[in-house]
Amino acid sequence: MSKLCSADEAVNHINSNQRVFVHGGAATPTGLLDALVREASRLRDVELIHLHTSGEATYAKPEYARSFRVANLFVGHNMRRYVDGARVDYLPCFLSEIPQLFRSGRRALDVALVQVSPPDKRGYCSLGVSVDVARAAVDSAKIVIAQVNRHMPRVHGDGFVHIDQLDWLVEHDEPLPEFPAPRPGEAEQAIGHHTAALVEDGATLQMGIGAVPDAVLAALKSHRHLGVHTEMWSDGLLPLLECGAVDNSRKIVHPGRTVSGFVMGTRRVYDYVDDNPTVVQYDIGYVNRVAVINRNPKVTAINSAVEVDLTGQVCADSIGHRVISGVGVQMDFIRGAMTSEGGKPIIALTSRTRKGIPRIVPTLRRGAGVVTTRAHVRFIITENGAVDLYGRTLNERAQLLISIAHPDDQEALERAWFDERA
Repeated sequence: MSKLCSADEAVNHINSNQRVFVHGGAATPTGLLDALVREASRLRDVELIHLHTSGEATYAKPEYARSFRVANLFVGHNMRRYVDGARVDYLPCFLSEIPQLFRSGRRALDVALVQVSPPDKRGYCSLGVSVDVARAAVDSAKIVIAQVNRHMPRVHGDGFVHIDQLDWLVEHDEPLPEFPAPRPGEAEQAIGHHTAALVEDGATLQMGIGAVPDAVLAALKSHRHLGVHTEMWSDGLLPLLECGAVDNSRKIVHPGRTVSGFVMGTRRVYDYVDDNPTVVQYDIGYVNRVAVINRNPKVTAINSAVEVDLTGQVCADSIGHRVISGVGVQMDFIRGAMTSEGGKPIIALTSRTRKGIPRIVPTLRRGAGVVTTRAHVRFIITENGAVDLYGRTLNERAQLLISIAHPDDQEALERAWFDERA
């Protein structure tokens, strides 16, 4: 029996009350999701579980409330308006632990919807730009439905799936979504220079996507023998790979290879990773395992935050009670960097939001999630400087953090700190 079928025929194998994994990021199988929405009238209480996805997330709209529930493992931009804490909710879990969540059956998967490259002559497809938790989903779901896209790169590592492991194949060719990085402003560029001063030659880097990570990477072109072992990367890394600043030569784990769980960016990134033996992607449970991360030298983990209080508590996943992202990888790499020889865990953020709201605050907002505890935090960097909180008392920390807050916020922070301790 042929496995090739239409998207509508494929999703007809999904039934009410099932749990369905959806491939995320630039690998979101939009053709299959569109077909699933067309089947909404016959479905009741189907749970879709995924990391951040691309596209409109039509299934999360209120008119499909009887058909679909959503368990977000990371709340992406397209889902924030729909999160109500009930039908559309957030499941907090370290990214490194999600594969085991699936494999253990604690969050058992009935169906996995993934996007893959066409099979090669030996019958192997590739999960392409997003291996992360998709590898575990494919391995543990009862039914695997694959959207086959000739635009999907073939990426080396854990992402190869034999056609025999795929139950239904739907041919659907479309260019992958692109995610151009925002241009760093003056504040982000200053953060980049402060951070680059802490990065040593031969360091192993972890960084995310956005204006701050890109500003840091732009300031590292004169460095040498940098390595990359990160959950993800984007266009900002390409100039360092192309100029030789990143050669991965000093790494212990996968020397000579740029290691990640997924990539998101523009076509330049997707073309670069396609069949490139120097780029590998692995199951995120391996990539983000502290015991793997800390084997590399001088692990420099660069993460951001929503706000930091004067004791060093870091909120990175919510604005008060409203979840806007997820715990993600921050603690995995904070711990990995702390226990790496010469490692440096860094939280980098602008001192104020674009709307002028302070981000170094006396206390976190009510309901804010503490992603990195005050016992784990070390370097905090804003455009006004860098401070090291390791080995500092609460009062010493407060004074250091006030020194890198926005100048117009410093007096109020001093007063608030004094009043709290009076």
